[in-house]
Amino acid sequence: MKTFECGTLVPGCDWKTSNENEADVVQHAVQHLKAVHEEHHIRPSIVEAIKQRIKDTDSEAS
Repeated sequence: MKTFECGTLVPGCDWKTSNENEADVVQHAVQHLKAVHEEHHIRPSIVEAIKQRIKDTDSEAS
């Protein structure tokens, strides 16, 4: 399972999303940034920052 916690990118935000597929996690995170944080133009650097902050929660549970 892949998990992204928005607070790792936007301090103070406690929203998070999880999915088996990293692309879906990124898509949900981008939608959240647009809707909640009013980021209307998502730059490639933001997408990369999201990807760098995605954790594989399956390996942490072992």
